[in-house]
Amino acid sequence: MGLLRTLLFILLFYYGFKILSRLFAPLLLKYVTKKAEQRFGGQYGNFSNKQQQKKEGEITVDKIPKRKSANTTVGEYVDYEEID
Repeated sequence: MGLLRTLLFILLFYYGFKILSRLFAPLLLKYVTKKAEQRFGGQYGNFSNKQQQKKEGEITVDKIPKRKSANTTVGEYVDYEEID
């Protein structure tokens, strides 16, 4: 009788957890994403403020990309002839 009661308790707990997780998972995900957004906004909050303070028509360059020089010594050129 004790084994049957234990199995019933395990199954009840499993299905109860399954149902409750379906109900509370969306709320938990919303909470986690909201907290992550707040942390991200706290770290990079000044960036969005700088973008909004620019006047219309004003041009700013944050980073100048490095120019890559073309490598002309890619490999050797081999001249070949067809053999009949």
